Amino acid sequence: MRKLRLRLASTAAFWATAAQAQNYGADPAGSGAFVGAVQWMQGTLLGTLATVVAVISVAVVGLMMLTGRINWRHGATVILGCFILFGAASIVGGIQSAAASPY
Repeated sequence: MRKLRLRLASTAAFWATAAQAQNYGADPAGSGAFVGAVQWMQGTLLGTLATVVAVISVAVVGLMMLTGRINWRHGATVILGCFILFGAASIVGGIQSAAASPY
């Protein structure tokens, strides 16, 4: 019985700490450089240059698929990757809204 109480207490302490760590409103202290680097990477990956590169790559892969120089499965993987990359914000927003809404 004592082991069960100890286990329940340690589990409750763990979940309380995990709940406190999920503060979405603020960044942790000293994370400004990391947050700036991630925002720069996001801007680079989703910016105008990345869109141009993705359009050119989809066109080249589509042409290679039509001429038989690349497997259709590999070509579909490239095109699906572009959809996932540029649709990531919408995908995450949909998952978050589905997780937040009650049945």
